[in-house]
Amino acid sequence: MNRFAKKLGFWASVFVLVSPAVLVFLWMISLSLKNELDNTAFPPVFIPNPPTLKNYVDVFAQNNFGLYLWNSILVTGGAVLIGLLVGVPAGYGIARGKAHKFAILILVARMTPALSYLIPLFLLFQITGLVGSITALVITHLVITIPIIVWIMIGYFENVPIELEDASRIDGATTWQAFRHVALPLAKPGIVVGGILAFIFSWNNFIFSVVLGGKASRTLPSAVYNSLTFEQISWGPLAAAALLVTLPVLLVTVIAQRQIVAGLSAGGLKDG
Repeated sequence: MNRFAKKLGFWASVFVLVSPAVLVFLWMISLSLKNELDNTAFPPVFIPNPPTLKNYVDVFAQNNFGLYLWNSILVTGGAVLIGLLVGVPAGYGIARGKAHKFAILILVARMTPALSYLIPLFLLFQITGLVGSITALVITHLVITIPIIVWIMIGYFENVPIELEDASRIDGATTWQAFRHVALPLAKPGIVVGGILAFIFSWNNFIFSVVLGGKASRTLPSAVYNSLTFEQISWGPLAAAALLVTLPVLLVTVIAQRQIVAGLSAGGLKDG
């Protein structure tokens, strides 16, 4: 009886936590598959009858969705790639040097709201003439990707036995060779997790694109935001565009859920 009560309490807690998100997601799908008459009807119509894909067709026909998708790929891909090139060696250096103060600094940078960086970066890009460019967006997204990659890699490198690197040095390897041929292969799961999480956070960010992006350089989240008008809101196309923006992140999260959980655990349970 006690075991049954524990299970019942567990599933009740899961239902309370998950049901609001699931309900909102199903509501978005319903809006995207209905015509505007059904979307504004009262009482609300939850099940499309018949469902239509017209809203998805309108998203591609009435907006430069392909350009915004390409911009998102460029910005997120560039920020993740540079973040890995900088963050992985940085994580290794902090872990092996036991530089705990730098690790705390990285944690603070990770937890600092993106808005805190916005005004200094805007002034910098205004001086250099980079406002409205893809380059400016890639640089700003580095404040998202680098801290999370460094933080995850610190945990992974601390779990790699240093005796293996010591053995390679006895055989004549340099510090770089020990990192390149011993530590890096063993930390590949951490690199994958860091890249995935950096991709998710960078892809979902929209405030940098709203402020620093131009008409030709804005990313998908800000493009959806800019489609809102005060005169009229077309809920169907708006829901369809929001779902299309969410789809890549949703797929990555579902496919790599085990690696994401493992990466967060490694970062949170590391020594020291």
